Amino acid sequence: MTTVAAPLMSARLSLTPETTLVGQLDGAWWPESRDLEAELPPLIDALEGRFGRITRVAVNPTRWPVVPQKVPVTGHTLHVGWFTEQDPDKMILLSYSVGRCDLLVIPPETEPAAAARLMTAAAVPGSILTAGVLMSDETATGRRMRDARSSEAASATDGGSDPPPLRHPVVGARMIPLRGTPRR
Repeated sequence: MTTVAAPLMSARLSLTPETTLVGQLDGAWWPESRDLEAELPPLIDALEGRFGRITRVAVNPTRWPVVPQKVPVTGHTLHVGWFTEQDPDKMILLSYSVGRCDLLVIPPETEPAAAARLMTAAAVPGSILTAGVLMSDETATGRRMRDARSSEAASATDGGSDPPPLRHPVVGARMIPLRGTPRR
């Protein structure tokens, strides 16, 4: 009887380019689930080439239903800690050689387009945006995009005619909304 090992999942990861610019984040990680024991090994495998042997991870437990104290990874054991004071959308990884790596953690249920925007934004070298700011900005962007889509859908159901020009609230001039701009 032959036993075939299940392939390891690959990490959905975006890292800042190696540069002297230091920012708030070193990149973003988009896990497949909220199971740290299953998700951490492929992440650590993907990061150790750049950051060296990662020995500790810190998370905020509000985003993880179970936070194991130790997780076996390739060649060693990873110690996992949790801090409620830590940004819930950030993971801190510690290594012997590089020191620290801070990653935005994108919720697994995030739509692919939003995850792509977040991964790109978190990998900008020297960015001063924190994990929490990126997540709240994306929530606002997603809301604006949903509003624009529903406005377009409403326009399609009313025959596609343009709405009448709106009055400017201050000057009284006529404003013609641009396509995709939500109506007031």
